Amino acid sequence: MLTTDLVLDAVGGRTAAQALEAGIAPRDIWAALCAETDVPLERRYGVGRLEPQRN
Repeated sequence: MLTTDLVLDAVGGRTAAQALEAGIAPRDIWAALCAETDVPLERRYGVGRLEPQRN
């Protein structure tokens, strides 16, 4: 339901599914989904998973 019904302003007013079809990076879509659904920053990469390395 989240990928097909929830419209995300951060990816141009698209759903996650539409954003993927439009070529938007999955990481950007995930960040938009997390922000829209109020997932705390410390939980956005999953429980027990490491945050991505910063360059």
